[in-house]
Amino acid sequence: MSSMLDTLFEALSVISEGSHIYLCDLKKDYSRWSKNAVQYFGLPGEYMYNAGAIWMDNLHPDDREKYARSIEEIFSGTADSHNMMYRARTRDGSYVMCSCKGIVIKDDNGTPIFFGGTIRNHTVLSYTDGITGLRSLYGLMEDIGVMKSREMSYTLFMIGMNHFSAINDNYGFSFGNDTLSSFGKLLELRLGHIGQLYKLEGTKYALLSWESSAGEIADIYSVIKKEAAEGFSVDGERIVLSVNGGLVYVDDFSLSRDTILSCLKYTYYQSKKFKTGELEIFSDHLSDGGRRYIEMLNTIRNSIANDCAGFFLCYQPIIDAGSERLKGMEALIRWRNQEFGVVPPGKFIQILEQDSVFTELGRWILRKAVSDGIRFAERDPDFLVHVNISYVQLQHRGFVTELKDILEESGFPPKNLCIELTERCRLLDIGLLKNLFRELRQIGVKIALDDFGTGFSSIGIIRELEFDSIKVDRDFVKNIDVSAADQKTVHFISNLAEAFQADVCVEGVENDRIRRVLGDFEVQSLQGNYYSEPITMEEFTKKYLPSDK
Repeated sequence: MSSMLDTLFEALSVISEGSHIYLCDLKKDYSRWSKNAVQYFGLPGEYMYNAGAIWMDNLHPDDREKYARSIEEIFSGTADSHNMMYRARTRDGSYVMCSCKGIVIKDDNGTPIFFGGTIRNHTVLSYTDGITGLRSLYGLMEDIGVMKSREMSYTLFMIGMNHFSAINDNYGFSFGNDTLSSFGKLLELRLGHIGQLYKLEGTKYALLSWESSAGEIADIYSVIKKEAAEGFSVDGERIVLSVNGGLVYVDDFSLSRDTILSCLKYTYYQSKKFKTGELEIFSDHLSDGGRRYIEMLNTIRNSIANDCAGFFLCYQPIIDAGSERLKGMEALIRWRNQEFGVVPPGKFIQILEQDSVFTELGRWILRKAVSDGIRFAERDPDFLVHVNISYVQLQHRGFVTELKDILEESGFPPKNLCIELTERCRLLDIGLLKNLFRELRQIGVKIALDDFGTGFSSIGIIRELEFDSIKVDRDFVKNIDVSAADQKTVHFISNLAEAFQADVCVEGVENDRIRRVLGDFEVQSLQGNYYSEPITMEEFTKKYLPSDK
């Protein structure tokens, strides 16, 4: 019967473009679901027993009763079809509106044997973009899957526009849509003959080419970049644009589509943020072990999808600068794998930030950190657990709600949590950040600015946002015992923090010389290997929380 289940499932898949497929053996209550549904909604696997109950847990609480009645009618034989709309929870915790249709398949005697159908996500774009007529992101993901199944190597190229909101503000949204369409036609003219073009989210486009090399696409990108900068006509107006571009060559057919897309997005945002639009090619970051590095990223991504298997936290103590007593700890993510060993976050965080699974890792880190830290908070009402939060997590609309839920579930006091933000948070809208800061302060959570001084807009961020603490980057203190310039820099930062009523924590305290020099500065906290390297919670507990005897 399981072979029949798979045969029928494959038949349904052929005619179900744009939908998630499910098929259930009614006698065994054994189901198969499409892989894209498993990945998108965070389901246990493609094959499941009692899938109806599992799926119901993914539905919005207000929609579950109606769904349960409908499924009960299917299994009891009182209904032959299922047709309803509901809200389903995705892997990142948000809800999307879906329509679900299904029918009962009977044998020659009229006995129900299978129940199968489709789930259509109304928030996912169709295969065709309505503005440009190009294939959409959904189509791109499908075509990547086709290339993988055929084991064909290819090049993926992403290009997008800067400051598009100014066009909408100055000319209106209708003109903005015309600009998107006109730019799409320019890309078709320059790129359409070498591969398939796609319109992605926002102002981004992509090309999948199985014919052209990275060098050839780079040459064409230079032409497009020049034409956009010189301006092109839209409804009689001459529009000048700056663009960004990223490129990935794919010849490893074990990689998931999401890993490939994450690498592509990473190159695009590197071009946008750090290269002023110069084409960024993913392989340029890699050594001779480039293929192995991408394999590692793919494995890490799959680990996140598998309940964050292999991930663990280490903790580095934060020391009171006056008393030199423990006052907090910073949670630092690590990943361990038999093949790749222990991998620090600098090897994967920035790329996986572009991946849909990243928010799940962020939730796991928060849950684990507060769970480990609660014993210290119970003993010391001022003890702070510091957790790094990515700008990607902040822009997720349910972040504060999820944080509240995690704190309530664990019983961890909000006042003992300090979330650390890097200066990359400047990528977010300042209004959004102000609202987030207000919500976090309402529940008592503290906020620190990490790696201060490593970005050009540090002072502007401090002026706009109220931080409880500013963490001085280690680069400013590693030579502070011999560098008058570094001493003046730290002195300036401490005065600046005092002006904005924020504490100062100095990172990178690696030796006693640095510690003695910092004794002359107005800093409140110290952190570095002089006190302890990042260590596991077991080691941290033995060192700082000896058992009472």
